[in-house]
Amino acid sequence: MELRPELSPPVIPSTRIEQLCAAIHTVVELLESGADARADIAAFNEDTGHTYEPYDFMTYGSWRNIEEFALEAARPAWPKVPDVSREELVEIVRRIQIQAMDDDRDYYLLVLETNTVRPGVSDLIHWPPPHLVGASAEAIVDEALRYRPTAL
Repeated sequence: MELRPELSPPVIPSTRIEQLCAAIHTVVELLESGADARADIAAFNEDTGHTYEPYDFMTYGSWRNIEEFALEAARPAWPKVPDVSREELVEIVRRIQIQAMDDDRDYYLLVLETNTVRPGVSDLIHWPPPHLVGASAEAIVDEALRYRPTAL
């Protein structure tokens, strides 16, 4: 199934990635030297639409490289699509399941989390309850869509 552009990872020009890598590097250097990096972090967040904290800059290298951090920052922080369909969610889950170590996998996880109300929806894929072990994408989406928040 072909996904609408607003559900697919946007193509980010390499020049944008390079620009963000330079900004990340600047912030990290400021933080490591003990200098005040608040203005640079605020500018980075304003530019990207994200809400990164000093901790994000200081620890990104423990689980990804600078280009992956820049790619994440270049993409929408909360890709909410108000009229996403069940079929589109099924395709998103399929893509998550088959793209084990792909850069786009993280984006599809973010799209799934942003467009469903079930807390921990990614757990249905990564750490499923017994009745969903080995389940199809359709079964996972149906379980996610069954969730109803409790009104307080």
